[in-house]
Amino acid sequence: MIKPILILTMLLVLISCSEEKKEPITNKAQYDQYLNTAANESYKSALNEKEFWSERLTPDSTGVGNLAPLGGAYEKMFATTGNAKYLRDAETLYKKGIDFSFNNSDGYTRALAHNYISQHRFKEAKEILEETYAGVSHKRSTEYMLFDVYMELGEYEKADEFLGKLKNNSDYNYLIRLAKWSDYKGNLDAAIKYLEQAMAIAESRDSKPLKIWTYSNIADFYGHAGRIDDAYAHYLKTLQLDPENAYSIKGIAWILYSEEGNTKEANRLIDSLMVNHKLPDYYLLKAEMAEFDENPSEVIKMQQAFTSAVDKGGYGEMYNTYLIEIYGESNPKKALTLAQKEVSNRATPETYQLLAYAQLQNNDKEAALKTIEHHVEGKTFEPMAQYYSALVYKANNMPTKVEALKEELMEAGFELGPVMLSKIKKL
Repeated sequence: MIKPILILTMLLVLISCSEEKKEPITNKAQYDQYLNTAANESYKSALNEKEFWSERLTPDSTGVGNLAPLGGAYEKMFATTGNAKYLRDAETLYKKGIDFSFNNSDGYTRALAHNYISQHRFKEAKEILEETYAGVSHKRSTEYMLFDVYMELGEYEKADEFLGKLKNNSDYNYLIRLAKWSDYKGNLDAAIKYLEQAMAIAESRDSKPLKIWTYSNIADFYGHAGRIDDAYAHYLKTLQLDPENAYSIKGIAWILYSEEGNTKEANRLIDSLMVNHKLPDYYLLKAEMAEFDENPSEVIKMQQAFTSAVDKGGYGEMYNTYLIEIYGESNPKKALTLAQKEVSNRATPETYQLLAYAQLQNNDKEAALKTIEHHVEGKTFEPMAQYYSALVYKANNMPTKVEALKEELMEAGFELGPVMLSKIKKL
């Protein structure tokens, strides 16, 4: 017979083992080689492209054949620096291309629409795409983009219609959109399956651009599914092809913070990005990590740095959603005005949940509840929408609904991060 004291000892050992810190997923030796802040080769390559195509433009020529690649070079310069001026430079070139192309402006129209999407000017993108689609155009290429813009605008019936037009399970571009649709419908497993099929196509073609896009995006989906090892592996695969891929370095920083609680190392990665890639987003991640580290003065400092970068950077509507969340705490009236503007720009469940949050922060819990019930509930599976819905239900004394959402949100711990997770526990 096993003695009670021995059983107790065995239980204590088991508990101790279960509480041992997990082995880290990340490995500094694997990613450190990609933190060469001085190189900035991607920007230099884009700059060389810009100078090459600029030299081909002459004052006595429309240069219509050179405008598209020059615009593309400016967009690459934006991607490598975060400087929104380059997006506007590309916009000017695409508009010039449309003016000079006369009856053959379809390609320039799609390029301009893509540029508008990058600037979050979705209604303008929709307008010009629908116009070119009605005329002489490359229908399938335009259908891809119309699906994208309808999704951004919350016009899901139209998006579904165009997805039906595009159906082809051997088409990479169809599969990545089918994955996006599956994610919107709350079927993460299906979304991953379709992205894996797209990844197989990218690898069979040995297409570097397609592999970079697919690896980095499927890494996000793996993270959402709790497959953190797979997420990390695919961020590394992206970096092996594109050593300066800021998206993947940021993804690894998120793993360091959200999964491993290593804010010091995560901040080191973000600091390396900010040398050349000056997107305002990074200040928000640094603010969140400062909150995790219980450093309130640093939180305020980073949030102020973010709002200042957005104001000075000429980003237009690109950061409205983040600003609403920040102003919800510090300036609720401004948050409400921005949220109303964002809903006007694109009426999606995600923008409506921000409106509900802003209404709640302005002490109008009844209006917030109506917004959630009419425009958010059952219409999105995004964790932040679920969280703001739970806040509204709690304010309106609806504990059953709060508990149901709280249970779902606890499963999205990695995606939301430890700061949000601690707030969810307090619901």
